[in-house]
Amino acid sequence: MNFDSFVLAAATATLEDEPTARPHADAVEFRMDLAAAPLSALDDYDGDLPIIATNRDPAEGGEAAADETDRLAVIEAASAHDAVVAVDIELSSLRGSAGAEAAAAARDHGASTVASVHDFEGTPDESRLSDLLAAAADHGEVGKLAVTATDRADALALLSATQTATARGDRVATMAMGEAGRHTRAVAPCYGSKIGYAPVDPAEATAPGQYDLATLANLLDRLGVRPADD
Repeated sequence: MNFDSFVLAAATATLEDEPTARPHADAVEFRMDLAAAPLSALDDYDGDLPIIATNRDPAEGGEAAADETDRLAVIEAASAHDAVVAVDIELSSLRGSAGAEAAAAARDHGASTVASVHDFEGTPDESRLSDLLAAAADHGEVGKLAVTATDRADALALLSATQTATARGDRVATMAMGEAGRHTRAVAPCYGSKIGYAPVDPAEATAPGQYDLATLANLLDRLGVRPADD
C-alpha cells in the first residue's frame, strides 16, 4: 500500500471486526497493544482488508510493553505477515537505532512505515506542526500527526500545516483529537491527509473525538474524498 490515495482504516483491537468493517474501510488498523495475543491473531487472520499494524508506545497513549526493544520486536514480527501492508512506529522511536531497524525490516517484508507523533496535551504552533510533519515524512512513507485541539484555531492550524506538507510533496496523515478538532477527521483529507481512522464500534474509540466507522465513511463519501460506491 503506497498511500497515494486516501485510506480509511478501521481501528480495532480484534481482527474479528474485519467482516463488519469491510463495507466501509480500506484497511484495518490493528492495535496490537490492546490485544491479548496479537501475533497469534495475525497468524489466524483470513480477512480481505489489509492491515496497518500498531503497537503503541505508552508514552503516546498506548498500552504496549514498556520495554522499547520488546515493543518494536512485536512490530517487526507483525510486518512479516502477508496481510500487513504497513506498520505504525512513533517518530521518537524511528530516530533511534532500534526503531530504524524495525522500519528497515518492515520494508524488507514489503510493508510501509507510518511515522507517527501524538500530542495529547495540545496543538503546537503552525511552524512546529510543519516541522513535525516534515520530520515524520522523512522517516516514513507517511508522516502521521495527531494533536489535541482546544478550539477551532488549533484545528485550522493543523489543516494549514497539512496543506503545506502536501504541497511540498510529503505524504501525511493528520487529525485533531477532541471535540474542537473532531471535524478534521472528515475534512483533513480535503487538504491532503492520506489516512483516516475510525472504530467499528463507537464504544471502542482508540482516540478522543473519533467518529464511528460508518459515520466517517459517509462523511468522506459526501465530501468526495472517496467514491460513493467504495
